[in-house]
Amino acid sequence: MNDLERDIAGLIIETLALDHLKVDDITVDQPLFGQGLGLDSVDALELALALQQRYGLKIASDSRDARRHFETVSSLAHYVEANRAPCAS
Repeated sequence: MNDLERDIAGLIIETLALDHLKVDDITVDQPLFGQGLGLDSVDALELALALQQRYGLKIASDSRDARRHFETVSSLAHYVEANRAPCAS
């Protein structure tokens, strides 16, 4: 897991109050929804807001690709790398 993936996993835990999990409990290819981490649509909205704030992203809720970007920590990291604001941490 690279630094960005670790940061995203930590953001998921923090944002969604998944205090029973540690960053190392979430693998980069683990599905975030369904049988994976078990997130739901409300979680997705909260996570999207947190990602937008942290990385300066613009995430369109009606984007056809949004669902694909939110599949795993790895897919989120790729999306963040490609779309974050130049000054975002």
